[in-house]
Amino acid sequence: MRPARILLYCRPGFEKECAQEVTAAAAQMGVEGFVKARPESGFAVFHAHQDAMGVEFGDHLEFNRLVFPRQLLRTGDLLSGLPEADRVTPIVAAVRSLGTRFAALWIETPDTNDGKALASLIKPLTPHLEKALRRAGVAFDDAQAEDRLHVYFVGGLACHVGLSRVGNSSTWPMGIPRLRMPSAAPSRSALKLAEAMLEFAAGREFEPGLTAVDLGASPGGWTWQLVQRGFMVTAVDNGPMDARLMESGQVKHRRDDGFHYRPAEPVHWMVCDMVESPAKIARLVARWIAEGWCAETIFNLKLPMKKRYEEVLRCRAIIDEALGGKGYYLRMKQLFHDREEVTAYLARR
Repeated sequence: MRPARILLYCRPGFEKECAQEVTAAAAQMGVEGFVKARPESGFAVFHAHQDAMGVEFGDHLEFNRLVFPRQLLRTGDLLSGLPEADRVTPIVAAVRSLGTRFAALWIETPDTNDGKALASLIKPLTPHLEKALRRAGVAFDDAQAEDRLHVYFVGGLACHVGLSRVGNSSTWPMGIPRLRMPSAAPSRSALKLAEAMLEFAAGREFEPGLTAVDLGASPGGWTWQLVQRGFMVTAVDNGPMDARLMESGQVKHRRDDGFHYRPAEPVHWMVCDMVESPAKIARLVARWIAEGWCAETIFNLKLPMKKRYEEVLRCRAIIDEALGGKGYYLRMKQLFHDREEVTAYLARR
């Protein structure tokens, strides 16, 4: 039988939201269970009351529909109390129970300070585990395999051994894209839009000269990313824009309030990273789509300290009501470069 537990990686501090979301998804499928999630641990595990239901839930749970999880794995019981002198043998046995052919092997830890310390401790284990798996007839470089193999250490002598389905999971180890900060970018916020483009527009080729509006653009981190993709950008902000960015010839700076600005003609994209209440941003972006001012938009929702999952649901409802419940596509994700926020993509169908 395939593994019955659902292991979800998340941003440390968002275990509760991760648990709420997976529990709600299970309830929609008629699956009863509970979540084990320690605050600031960086992961959560869903346990169905019946293993058969847990297996079915794992087969149908869609990673792209989840907001807070960075990665989605199916796993068995935690391997705890691993022998310090030989952690490899029980891990190999657990792997063999899952199969013998995998697309990749990722040895990971939570994205926490303890996890970073743990990573350096388990790094020497990697070549020994790879060698032992090969001796046991396990391949982890099969391009035709449906699953990746994960060994997720949560302690020096404890790990989860699980599977992520290729095409229904993050394509990055630990669910974290490794992006370098461009030296020419005006601010670190440029990384947020770079990651959002990977998440929501992966593989898209943008024709030079497409038009875009950046609401709340100063000093220009998101505008810079659009310029790199050949867009002609209207940067809307009462604050100053980066001087080097303005020299590109692809940017017009409009000193205006992002909530008041209206484009003279429709644009292809609108992006928005303004610090405002999530509900206010949701109404704004829904209007841009409803009025036909843009075809696609990427925006951030700055979440409150409490009831963050509920705020996400509220913003979904605002957008759905504003757009009449049809004719649009919406995805939300808490990206690695997000903090107390989620990033969303909204487009006309």
